[in-house]
Amino acid sequence: MTETIAPASLSALLVGGPTLQFDYAGLSFLTDPTFDEPGDYDGPVVLHKLTGPAVSADALGAVDVVLLSHDQHFDNLDHSGRALLGRVPTVLSTSAAAGRIPGVVGLEPWQTTAVGAVEITAVPALHGPEGAEALSGVVTGFVLRADGEPTVYVSGDNASVDLVREIAARFPSIDVAVLFVGAANPGRFGDIDVTLNAHTALQAAEALGDALIVPVHGEGWAHFSETLERLELVFGYAGKAARLRVPQRGERLTVA
Repeated sequence: MTETIAPASLSALLVGGPTLQFDYAGLSFLTDPTFDEPGDYDGPVVLHKLTGPAVSADALGAVDVVLLSHDQHFDNLDHSGRALLGRVPTVLSTSAAAGRIPGVVGLEPWQTTAVGAVEITAVPALHGPEGAEALSGVVTGFVLRADGEPTVYVSGDNASVDLVREIAARFPSIDVAVLFVGAANPGRFGDIDVTLNAHTALQAAEALGDALIVPVHGEGWAHFSETLERLELVFGYAGKAARLRVPQRGERLTVA
């Protein structure tokens, strides 16, 4: 890929929870599709969805690429989101997800694939404390690069600041970071969160240099234990408020 100086500009629309649509290099991307109305989901831990999507899947129009951090939890892939996958030309996720869902392309950490003019690299993520994979399963994040576009990091359900530091070392020019926050805590690991909380999100932002921070996965589910308002306070107290770009559900945001 030819190195270019890319503007830090991105057009994004928050559907709700972890589901963000954004336009990039002429393609429509969607993270972790969740389009169900409110309801409860049975499993090892019962999850409670509190709000429906701000925008329907049909209203989004055609989606070219889904970046699916993992398929095993309903707050990242619910029933309607799973139904959408069959209509999307490219769905990227973990190798485990590819083994469970036909048509999904599985990527290992640091593996790169190309979709159109976009290079997409899977990057490691940890959904809880060390060893969480035994209960939470494997998850992934993504880094997107294209000529004339900002470099974008999508964290997925990652709780590890150390992994963010490792990713930042490999990709030192990240312009926009979509961080999954909310201090998700379904109770599997006691008081330990399984996504970034306000303080660890701030540490991740510090590791990412000057990247603009787009927080998602901070509302809509009962197991999100921190609000986006708290995140804004913590960033403000640390003098980092200017780097936050908090999307409003259903409203188009230009990240610049």
